[in-house]
Amino acid sequence: MPDKLNPAQREAVNTLSGPLLVLAGAGTGKTRVVTLRIVKLIRSGIKADRILAVTFTNKAAAEMRERVQSLMGRKNKTRPQISTFHSYCVKLLRRHITRLGYPQKFAICDRGDQESIARGVLREIRVADSTLRPGDLLAAIGGWKSRGVAPAEAGSLAATDKEHLAAMAFRRYQRTLKTRGAVDFDDLLLLSVELLSKHPEVRQTEAGLFDHLLVDEYQDTNGSQYQVVRALAGGHRNLCVVGDDDQSIYGWRGAEVQHILRFHKDWPEAKIVRLEENYRSTAAILEQANTLIAYNKHRHEKTLRAARHGGEKPQILQYPNETVEAKSVVQNIQSQMRTGHFEYRDFAILFRTNEQPRAFEAELRAAKVPYVLIGGKSFYDRKEVRDVLSYLKVLASPQDEIALLRIINNPPRGIGQTSVKRLQDEAVKRGEPIWNVISNPSSRPKLSGAAEAAVERFVQLIRRYEARLKKGALADVARELVAGIGYEGEIRRLYPEPTERQSRWSAVEEVINSLALYEREDGKPTLLDFLDNAATGERDFGDSKDNQMRGDAVVLLTMHSAKGLEFPQVYMVGMEEGLLPHRRSVEEEGAAIDEERRLAYVGITRAQERLTLSMALTRMKWGKPRESIPSRFLFEIIGKADNPATIHAKQKAKRRK
Repeated sequence: MPDKLNPAQREAVNTLSGPLLVLAGAGTGKTRVVTLRIVKLIRSGIKADRILAVTFTNKAAAEMRERVQSLMGRKNKTRPQISTFHSYCVKLLRRHITRLGYPQKFAICDRGDQESIARGVLREIRVADSTLRPGDLLAAIGGWKSRGVAPAEAGSLAATDKEHLAAMAFRRYQRTLKTRGAVDFDDLLLLSVELLSKHPEVRQTEAGLFDHLLVDEYQDTNGSQYQVVRALAGGHRNLCVVGDDDQSIYGWRGAEVQHILRFHKDWPEAKIVRLEENYRSTAAILEQANTLIAYNKHRHEKTLRAARHGGEKPQILQYPNETVEAKSVVQNIQSQMRTGHFEYRDFAILFRTNEQPRAFEAELRAAKVPYVLIGGKSFYDRKEVRDVLSYLKVLASPQDEIALLRIINNPPRGIGQTSVKRLQDEAVKRGEPIWNVISNPSSRPKLSGAAEAAVERFVQLIRRYEARLKKGALADVARELVAGIGYEGEIRRLYPEPTERQSRWSAVEEVINSLALYEREDGKPTLLDFLDNAATGERDFGDSKDNQMRGDAVVLLTMHSAKGLEFPQVYMVGMEEGLLPHRRSVEEEGAAIDEERRLAYVGITRAQERLTLSMALTRMKWGKPRESIPSRFLFEIIGKADNPATIHAKQKAKRRK
């Protein structure tokens, strides 16, 4: 990046009022423009705390906050609110959710909690796992929620028997959540939209908190996020959105590229600024990226221009099968390494599906080449992390029934399942939270003497650390709590293998580290706020992409995971019909193929110096080699497909028929 702004960047930074769409192509300095624009607003007289900037990941929000702070200096006491959509919505809900019949200290379910509730709901309506699995039910519910479909409406949209069962389970799932005073991740957006749309006084209050709204990665907004933005900015109309429709690749997650495509229709007076100067890739790489993306008809016109001229022309290679493809890529990496000009971390292997890396992992291991596979199990899915966070949730709000039931006998303290069932039944009978029953000896049902004593010890444990919270640092209290419950001994008991034991204990330590870091950086730290941040973050304290890529290793990752990253050398593998574009998209055609083309474009624009695209002429399917068809994108990249205008004309004629 140059020290000075180029003309388009300068125009974006200096446009300080009214609706503004900044079309920021890959590698064009988007983050710098956004942060400089925030600083410019403050220096022009806008109060910092009257500016709200929202993005999609904690990492992006943290980077933006850090950049703004370094530019403004530490003396500024008021700061703009920079957060993820979900973090902002949690704050909104904490202020107003009681209007919807939820407690102000509602719990936020993690994935494990959701699966537990889904399993219970399916058991209630007597649906076997073989008919509808909890994970499939949650996928269906997530799909409905991302489109803003309420439980009562889902049945009318169901087309198959399985979808009708899912719709029935959806109603019970949502009812169970509300009964427990809990919400899931999707509810954070949905309930915010409900408050803003059905309660004018909430909309007026929330919109009145800010004079300027900035939205990063606008192409990734779903229907709920779009409605939140409209509600907050509709009055003052000082809305700046930044994004790139050519990098809209999350349709499967509910993102709607139409939001950025129709921005000028939603906000007719909007100014549009195009950032087209790319500081990442060579001209040779960008030429292929531009050629490919031109085949998408519905897009904002823009062409990336390279600040770095020349460069090696990308290679397109064919191999007999996927094993030879993997072996050749690894040999090529080794050959490059022998020149002494590179480190292993300079190389990335990008693939479309999660099954593809197996062959590459085998070859990298055989060649003793260090590598890291991005993805896998989320930090928050680890048992020990969920255990510690559940204890902290109960300290913050003992009415959090899901967390309470997780820890009541964890580590084992003599409160067996029979006793827990009696306590739950009593709570249901009284219509009270289970904590009220547990914490009041006169409310408890008859338990054995040992169980009664164990329940009382548990209550005193929680109360002791609740009291400590009022006069101690959060991280200190958490550290003492982990020691007080003997959690390290429990890990030793469950996991005799030293490496696994250390890994799990390190995860517990990472939770404490994160709490200490939050406490150090937040002006008014509270345990509930920390837990909200944890629940709405990327759900991966220690396993974010950056953390996983520490060390010198070749990076293997999907093209979806590669967005936002860059590497000197990129190998895009499996460039075949059925892989990229994916088989499902080939069957659907139209918009689905356009999104796959955008995904290929994202892959290409990750490369800084050198790009290799490869395919296997045969690939194993069900134990037998099957012939592959080269991806249509390969022909488009080299200009051997019909030109875009011809293709669009054919599509139009086909639609008329």
